[in-house]
Amino acid sequence: MINHFKQLTQKANKIIITTHIHPDADGIGSEIALCMALRIIGKEAYCVNEEELLDRYKYLDPDNVLCGLETFNKNHPDFSPDLFIVTDTNSLHRIGTNIQSLVTKSKDLLFIDHHPCPKEVAAIHCIDTKMAATGELVGKLIESLDIEFTKEIALALYTSILIDTSSFRYPTVTANTHLLISKLMDTGIEPPEAYNKIYGTKQISYMKLLGIVLSSADSAEEGKIGWMKLTEKDMNAFDVDSEDTHGFVNHLLILDNIKVAMMFREIGNQVKISMRSAGDIDVGIMAQALGGGGHDHSAATIIEGNIDQVIEETVPKVQLMLRQDLD
Repeated sequence: MINHFKQLTQKANKIIITTHIHPDADGIGSEIALCMALRIIGKEAYCVNEEELLDRYKYLDPDNVLCGLETFNKNHPDFSPDLFIVTDTNSLHRIGTNIQSLVTKSKDLLFIDHHPCPKEVAAIHCIDTKMAATGELVGKLIESLDIEFTKEIALALYTSILIDTSSFRYPTVTANTHLLISKLMDTGIEPPEAYNKIYGTKQISYMKLLGIVLSSADSAEEGKIGWMKLTEKDMNAFDVDSEDTHGFVNHLLILDNIKVAMMFREIGNQVKISMRSAGDIDVGIMAQALGGGGHDHSAATIIEGNIDQVIEETVPKVQLMLRQDLD
């Protein structure tokens, strides 16, 4: 895997890096860190996403290496990449329909990811499901190029791993994860500062919304399944960014006996179900059965319908799947 990465990056001069649509800090931190590293060794590298970078993430990009597709096309109308790299997903349809036009111009394509995929895909890309985050894998790949971590690269990678492990609490976190973190911290990264920058300080409205969501908590299967809901009405009433609600579901993981935690979030006529596992239950498989996917410990799916109806129909399905796993 590492040799494949080195071969592709060594022969490529013009490189574009992207990630999935509606990116999280793992995808963003990974692409920015990799881009800055490749520029250090003289590559003409750019991060190009379907949309512009949200303001909340701009501190991760001090060199302004990332832009939206429309901006990139204006500034580089004739750019044809030698290598097109996709981080934090192994599916082209997840990067956005417009940016796929750049893929067709590229000589080579490389996925760098830690999500499950067919073994045939993993064989010809940089995919390692044992990594706690794509940022951990990118850190390993950067080291293979004999590049020393700068503080800017380190902050992007540290944030990537912090977010995708829910502050190092998932079972995919290993000793090797912390070994990389120690190297990143050696550049001067301060954990409290990094944490506050990505999670941000909150307004009292955030606390009130969290209180409402927590008060909706319910359980089944003797506490092995827990869930709560977040409606658009409550989101609008408290004017909280949806990005700030992603961690709400993790509050359920402290419950006694919990095996599967779920948060049902209303999005128009759809309901997003975020799922977390507190142990050896594979919620990725459960989410896949419900039309979504993800990791064994963190997954999601989206279902059409009224939120209360979706909860009423989904919980019994999860109960059946859990019983099957525990038998």
